[in-house]
This record gives sequence, C-alpha cells and structure tokens, in this order.
Amino acid sequence: MPDTTPTAPMPSHRWWWEDFPVGSARELGSVSVTREAVLDFARQFDPQPFHFDDVAAQASPFGRVAASGWHTCSLLMRMICDGYLLDSASLGSPGVENIKWVKPVYPGDTLHGRMTVLAARSMMSKPHSGLVQSRSEVFNQHDELVMSMEGWSMFGRRQSA
Repeated sequence: MPDTTPTAPMPSHRWWWEDFPVGSARELGSVSVTREAVLDFARQFDPQPFHFDDVAAQASPFGRVAASGWHTCSLLMRMICDGYLLDSASLGSPGVENIKWVKPVYPGDTLHGRMTVLAARSMMSKPHSGLVQSRSEVFNQHDELVMSMEGWSMFGRRQSA
C-alpha cells in the first residue's frame, strides 16, 4: 500500500547559509528606547535600582536611569529577527560570546544595529548546514557604539533544499 501521509512543503526562505559571505554586512533597522520599556524590563528581569529608580540612578555612574545591558541584548535580538533571521533557514545557535556593553543606553535613545560576517564554513558532520560567525553591533542616535556581540549561527544550505 502506498504511503499517503501528507508531507510538509519545503519552507521558502530568503536567506540561506550561502547568503552570508565573509565580510558582508547587514543593517538591522532601528528601535526607540522608551522609559516605560526600560522600567518594565528592569523590574521584571534586572531589578538593580539604577535601572528603575531615579534617585538611585542619580547616585550611580550613569547619572540617570539607564537600560539594562540585557535589555539592549533583547532589543538587538529583535532587530536581528526583523532584519533577516525570521526569513532565513536558521537552525539556531551554539551560543554567543564576547558581549560588551560599551556605553549606557538611556530612555529616549534610538538604537540601530549592524551585523558583519566574520567567518563561514560548512559543517562536515551535517552537510545540509553551515556555520556563520558574526559580530553584531548596536549604535545610538549619535552613531556611538553602545554594545557589541560575537557568536556563531547555524543555517540550512540552499543546495540541500
């Protein structure tokens, strides 16, 4: 008897491993940082007083309420998702490394991101996949670097699709 089990169609992606050549860069869009978002994130995930209390923040090295670095990481992740990841053959990531918070992010800042490919290689153990090492950077409205992060991502290869 023939197998009549329905099969899912091969997903249609715009970006595959082959679309991330070494040296290429992608602009990731921008996001405005609101006071409400900074306070909400801090209260829920990083309740250090200088992230949500004006008096404590004035006495801190920041001088005023500053976003958590983890909030900045989350904003970058959203820019990455919107910039390319959600329309890619992403297979996840083995991790990130070298996260650096260079300058504080304040309510009212407008951030924009950029991803640059540092290395790319196919995976011998999984020929349908490739690895991409990238540096993602976040800049404020004055084009000052506020955060950088490096890591590896796995993508499906177009030729195996």
